[in-house]
Amino acid sequence: MVSPYDYTWPGGVTTHVSQLSKELANNGHEVHVLAPYSIPDVSGSDNPLFVPLGRSIPVPSGGSIARLSLSWWLSTRIAMILERESYDVVHIHEPSAPILPLVVLEHSKSINIGTFHAYYDRSYVNYLGRLAVRRWQKKLHGGIAVSQAALSHVEQNVDIDYQIIPNGIDINHFAASVPPIYELKDGKINILFVGRLERRKGLKYLIEAFLKLKWECPNIRLIIVGPGDLDKESRYILGASNSEDIVIVGRVSYEELPRYYASSDIFCSPAIGSESFGIVLLEAMASGKPIVASDFLGYRSIIENSQQGLLFA
Repeated sequence: MVSPYDYTWPGGVTTHVSQLSKELANNGHEVHVLAPYSIPDVSGSDNPLFVPLGRSIPVPSGGSIARLSLSWWLSTRIAMILERESYDVVHIHEPSAPILPLVVLEHSKSINIGTFHAYYDRSYVNYLGRLAVRRWQKKLHGGIAVSQAALSHVEQNVDIDYQIIPNGIDINHFAASVPPIYELKDGKINILFVGRLERRKGLKYLIEAFLKLKWECPNIRLIIVGPGDLDKESRYILGASNSEDIVIVGRVSYEELPRYYASSDIFCSPAIGSESFGIVLLEAMASGKPIVASDFLGYRSIIENSQQGLLFA
């Protein structure tokens, strides 16, 4: 299984790769994960079959920051690994993302399957990647799109046969009865946000809406969970409001995350676009929480308005 994204960085495609590899291993398959890394010591990875391939660097991508390996020098090592292991299937996540997937396709003699996650990514780097992958697209024996949104995007660039296979989560992990965070169960209504703290997740708009709602409903609290740094506008709004009922938790472990869902009353995802799917929506649904989320194609593939949640423009 190949991912161009940093395996040691939480969230995004890497989370899907990690969980999928574990489920495949649980079903008796031998799985290797080939991906870049950022931390110096990757020996502590929770996947013993992780094959580290080069240090990752942060690259702007569709309103987010992707951590990619851009090292062509890995070509010889990748060729040696593929020759030695002689994999039955090489499963490449985001084949159009540079450079690791393209190098793997160049050398692979196996059945190659590509899973495409991105939707409406205008970044310069990924544009070049989409042009480059056309050279190797004949080496892809099949394609997977995680949603109709992802399919509508990728089928314009890579001409192969696709199936839509949605992302999944470990439902039992989030549906399990876990203790809430004690400090957060004080009678206030908790609104939860989970996601990377970056512009395209729309956190600025949620903070603004929360502060307006606070005048009418003073007994509410906003809990912000996720890695990264707040954008400049969000920091300014927070500084001006000086509200003690906006709690920025930061990054939490996968094991700890269900406790924050258990502590919440409402889940809100105000993303502003470029979302082909919504893993956090599945997590909130598995946790039994009502959802308020943005109305665009990637989220409509999961939520029907007024059924599993409320969608807003």
